[in-house]
This record gives sequence, structure tokens and C-alpha cells, in this order.
Amino acid sequence: MKGNPEHSPSTITESRPSKIPKTQDHRDHDQEDKQLQESSMSKNPRTQRYLLAIEYIGTRFSGSQQQPNCRTAVGVLEEAFQKFIGQPVSIFCSSRTDAGVHALSNVCHVDVERISKRKPGEVLPPHEPSVVRRAVNHFLQKEGDISVIDVRCVPNDFHARFKAQERTYFYRLVSGPEPLSTFEKERAWHVQENLDLYAMQEACKVLIGHHDFSSFRASGCQANSPIRTLDELHVCEVPATPYFPSVTEREQSNSSSKDSHLCSVKPEVELPINSSSSTDGVVDPNDGKSNLEFGVRRRHHCYVVTARARSFLYHQVRLLVGVLKCAGTGELTTSDVERILNAKTITAASPMAPACGLYLGRVKYDLP
Repeated sequence: MKGNPEHSPSTITESRPSKIPKTQDHRDHDQEDKQLQESSMSKNPRTQRYLLAIEYIGTRFSGSQQQPNCRTAVGVLEEAFQKFIGQPVSIFCSSRTDAGVHALSNVCHVDVERISKRKPGEVLPPHEPSVVRRAVNHFLQKEGDISVIDVRCVPNDFHARFKAQERTYFYRLVSGPEPLSTFEKERAWHVQENLDLYAMQEACKVLIGHHDFSSFRASGCQANSPIRTLDELHVCEVPATPYFPSVTEREQSNSSSKDSHLCSVKPEVELPINSSSSTDGVVDPNDGKSNLEFGVRRRHHCYVVTARARSFLYHQVRLLVGVLKCAGTGELTTSDVERILNAKTITAASPMAPACGLYLGRVKYDLP
């Protein structure tokens, strides 16, 4: 560990993470969810509640939730619905994302009463989900940074937030001294140093499970309890994007295709998509030289952190990634990560990872 007095042994006692009964965490969640869900249940039997999955580029919005004088994902979506059905609607998200945080699939619900435009006051049968998706995307197409990817009809007591069983977040880190590609800007956290994948994976083993995550809870968090169950925390290396095959990979692919055609049998093992990244376009850290031809960009190493849980504390994922990054650079050891977790104070954690690398990947439900 290097240079940060907040992580020193004198300020944080070293011990194994304490075990906490899971029933306490679940009881607090269930009671709060039941009360809020009952208050949000649609009282109009003529409305149809739709569950929507949406994707958006987070750096173009001031977060997901409606805010005055700010462009938000929900605000833009509500405007599109009003153009579609001719009346205002209220949209409720499963997960609130901050400004800069992207969504591959955030889920929300909306109540729609289909009124005849020819005969005002006449209620018509609800639109089919496919109609809703096409119509709303039609009004969103000029935005270019948000779209509806799925729609489903659900009962009027189905709440996008409180019926969610688990949420999965992804975080992208791009490592290497080369300047960040224009295509990667605002899509990942660029770390200049090389990252030790094994060290980050070992740190994940400390943080996964049922803990008091007060050290990974930003000020302003409205959760009643800092206790959470982190079902998955994983980091792996993936191809940097946008990805295009190198000369070596194209030659290997052509060779595999010819062999497959001659044998009429598909190879049992597919060629790794980034199989030649160690030789094509990566600078040798020992001499700084590259085998690239002029005008070809050097590749970075790209890592994805996956975090999965029923719910998360405010800024929890970004704080976790901040610690994992420090483990990868060698600033923190596995023992340091344990001490930070057991400290139960935000002042013990490493600097928080920026919002631009975070993606809400999936919200899981037991749909009727």
C-alpha cells in the first residue's frame, strides 16, 4: 500500500469481515418495499400498466430521474409518451442512475389510458406492447441517445422498482499509457497504469457476500441500512471496443474456415476474439516499441467489473471499483481491502471511480 494515510494500519484495525445475519437486511427491504408499493398502485381500472426496458447514453443526461430545468432519461421518455397518447404520464424507474451513468437496460413502468381521439371520453382497448415500443421510439429517434428496447403488459400493482429481484452493473476500465481513443471517451475509465488482473480478482473475493458496506456508501444515501448482500463481484479482461480483427486474426480465421469447410465439421473450440492482442498493437512495456505499422492505433487492455445484488447503496459500485483499481495498480493489498471493509466509514475507501465507466446492465424480475 502506498502513500494514503487513510488506509494505514493505525487508523483501521485488521480483522476478517464480520458475519451479519441476512434476515435483518431482507426484513428491512421487504417492509419498506411493501409500504411504497401500495402507495404507488394504480387506482384507475381503465389504465394499462406497461413495463419498459430502456437504454441510454448516460453522459447526455443529468441522471435518470425527473429534475427541474434538466434533461433526464425519464423526462425525455415522458415527453415521447405524451406525444404518443396525447396526455401526460408519470414514469417510475427500477434504478436511479446518476449523470454520466449509462444503461444497457434500465426498467420502468408507466400507466396508460387509451382515449379515443375521434370521440373524446371513449376508452379504447390498450395498445399492444409492440405498438407502444414502435410509437415511442418514433418520437425518440431525433434524440439519438435513448430508446425503448422491450415492452410488456403487467398487472396494475406491478412496480418496476419494488418487484426487482436483482440488479447487475458493469464497469469498464481501459488500461494503458496511450491516449484514450475518441470512440472510448465517456464510455470507460482510462487508467494510465497497468492493472494486475489477479490482484483485482483476489480483492473481489474479500468484498463479495453479506456485509456492512458503510465504507462503500456515499454521503446522501437514503437507505435505512448499510447492510447488503453482494451476490457477484467479478473482473475479467475483454476486447477493447470498437473491436476490429488484426491481420493475424483474419489469417487465422480464414485458415479455420478452410479447415472447417474441408472437414464439414465445425471446430469444437472457437478462436478467442482477442487472441492476438498480445502481439498486435500492444506496446512492449520493456522497450516501449510496437510492431504496428504507421497510422494504426495501439490497443489498450480493457477490463469489465460485474457487480450483482438485489440492491445497492448510493455510489456503492463506483466506490467498489475505486478499491479494485487500487488493488490492480498495487496501491492496495488484499489485507488493505479487508481493513477498508471492516472500517465501516467512507473515509477509509479509495477515490470513487468516475460515472462514465458505469453501465446498468440488467434488472431481473419474476414476470407474471
